Amino acid sequence: MSAWRAVCDLDRLKAETIVRVHVAGLDVLVIWNEGDIIACDRACPHEQADLGLGQVRAGRLYCPRHAASFDLCDGAINSGWSSPPLRLYTVRITGEQIWIEMQERQPRR
Repeated sequence: MSAWRAVCDLDRLKAETIVRVHVAGLDVLVIWNEGDIIACDRACPHEQADLGLGQVRAGRLYCPRHAASFDLCDGAINSGWSSPPLRLYTVRITGEQIWIEMQERQPRR
């Protein structure tokens, strides 16, 4: 069973690039990535750093603590780092509102 939650307006996300939200007891990021909207856990799975303080470039989210990066398509960390993938969530847009499905999204293949 899915649980869709409204998290922010599309205009806000476009203006800020990374929006930090607390939804369903979780800290989540909503990211504007070159026209795509991504939702993921806020804590880095490697060292629990706040990824909301990181940067988004060329489809990757860079951790502010150790400069490793995560692929925003499947959550995989770049080579050379030992870490589980970043958890991603399914996103939809209704009107100008962004919604997140609070179930783990399967990687795109």
